Amino acid sequence: MNNGTPRHSGMAFISLISVFFFWGFVAASNDILIPVFKSALQLEQWQSQMISFAFYVAYTVGSLAYFGISAALKKDILNTLGYRNGLALGLTISAIGTLLFIPASNNASFGLLISGLFIVGLGFSLQQIAANPLAINIGDPAQGNMRLSLAGGINNVGTTIGPVIVAFAIFGQLPTSETVMNLEAVKIPYLVLGAAFMVAALFIRLSSVPDRLGDGSMPSGGFLLTLKKPQVWMGMIAIFVYVGVEVSTASNLPEFMKQEIHLEEHQIAPYVSLFWASLMIGRWTSAAGAFNISATTKNRLSILLPFVAFGIFALVNSIAGYDVAPFYPYLFLVIILAVADAISEGQPVRQLQLYSFLGIAALVTGIFAGGMVSVFAFIAVGLFCSTLWPCIFTLGIAGLGEKTNTASSLLIMMIMGGGIISLIQGFLAGDSLLGIQHSYWVGVVCFAYLAFFAWKVGQIHKQHHVELEVETAAH
Repeated sequence: MNNGTPRHSGMAFISLISVFFFWGFVAASNDILIPVFKSALQLEQWQSQMISFAFYVAYTVGSLAYFGISAALKKDILNTLGYRNGLALGLTISAIGTLLFIPASNNASFGLLISGLFIVGLGFSLQQIAANPLAINIGDPAQGNMRLSLAGGINNVGTTIGPVIVAFAIFGQLPTSETVMNLEAVKIPYLVLGAAFMVAALFIRLSSVPDRLGDGSMPSGGFLLTLKKPQVWMGMIAIFVYVGVEVSTASNLPEFMKQEIHLEEHQIAPYVSLFWASLMIGRWTSAAGAFNISATTKNRLSILLPFVAFGIFALVNSIAGYDVAPFYPYLFLVIILAVADAISEGQPVRQLQLYSFLGIAALVTGIFAGGMVSVFAFIAVGLFCSTLWPCIFTLGIAGLGEKTNTASSLLIMMIMGGGIISLIQGFLAGDSLLGIQHSYWVGVVCFAYLAFFAWKVGQIHKQHHVELEVETAAH
């Protein structure tokens, strides 16, 4: 907000983070749709990645529309329309997209499926442009990075339960090797989700979420002046490759498990769920610093919360009927994550560098190992991607003042990396090229850039005396 912590920011933040849940539910559920439609419609691996491509490219189209309308009106449309109305409109657009799942599932139409996901993504783009700067500015700015991590943790509650619910809906029961895929059942969870979008739209509209950030005018120089800022254009590339490595690692994981450890579609859901639960584990660990509590209590929470998050994964999958005992060795990687979080102390530059190097280590292990070691190594990428979004976002918009909204929409535009990099990895995964296991070198390149971005932009902010240190509100 303009000065200090806004009144009722606690309740406003609770209202705001409800939309983060929906983003996660849909994004993770796509990873169940990919192998199902690939098998049912006999698609090539790169064709199945069009599901991710359509969904994530919609963010870019939505951001470009935001720029176009704002430029035509010479006003920031979110500050003009109001953030509550903007969030509600985005949720409504996404709800309309879910309606296409009716004809898509009834007719086994791949085109209608990705069209529906594209429209859902358009709605999400408007929600993202509004929600991310709100989450950072809705309370103490010094804790914005950790508050965005907390919102991301709620996002990953959706990513954890989404694959399990969608898999159960598609297969009609706890799936076995004899279960027949029921594509018509795809529409059920998405229609329920569409109804939930509309309820959330009404809830946001009546909530105490702030309606303005700034005076509503377009900043001087607008798009081009903001784009010239090095932390912005480098941040755009960082968002592109970050979302790319996160999404492509997960969306190609089912095919890797089918080829290398011979799992079938009905066995994949808990592994996809664990990947997205890994992001929840990491974000909950980092989010301990967002609470206005003593340093001692924060330290205890940072140790406890990752195991609570893993417990949620185990509980959800146990209720769904899956055996979670094979996943207990993964707790060793959770401990590594907790240690890394303690070392980083929540500082965005340090955390982005450390987690990027750990992400590279996980991918290289997965590429050269085999069996469950490789599977767990690739899944661990979720742990080390967990807090990169708030780190990149904080570094990308720090010190921009009135250009914050424009920079936010530029960063959101690059979410398309999730679709494009997934498509690239899916293409390289062909047997005549790198193969599915060595296609993960794509992710190594992505993490290498993120480590460079953290170093370079950290130096830029230091030169301009932009404060990036995350201070705790209580000691």
